[in-house]
Amino acid sequence: MKKIIFALSLFSMSILVSCSKSSNGGTGGNPGGGSGGGGGTLDCSTVPKAFAANVAPIIQNSCAISGCHITGSINGPGQLTTYSEIFNARASIRNAIVTGIMPKTGSLTVSQKNSIICWIDSGAPNN
Repeated sequence: MKKIIFALSLFSMSILVSCSKSSNGGTGGNPGGGSGGGGGTLDCSTVPKAFAANVAPIIQNSCAISGCHITGSINGPGQLTTYSEIFNARASIRNAIVTGIMPKTGSLTVSQKNSIICWIDSGAPNN
């Protein structure tokens, strides 16, 4: 029974990976740099990365309003409507953006990706 569950889990994961959106946003496959793949490091010193002014609007417009991560959502890390929820899901968000699997309904510009990645890499402050 455990072997069947393991095999089904492995199969499901391979389906998810093969069906995910593949887009690198023109950044050499690694918009965040430093976490694998080709591409250089991202200089966050000039990237706008304030939570309230930059990150929250991107996530609200691309993740919450799209219907994927609204109140009550069980998709991925769940709802992403407050700072606390976004902060708690920051590792998942970063990974989804760097790998290009999110957002499912649309895309983020390189600038938007960089803002979110730099915000997370700077400790995800509530600023």
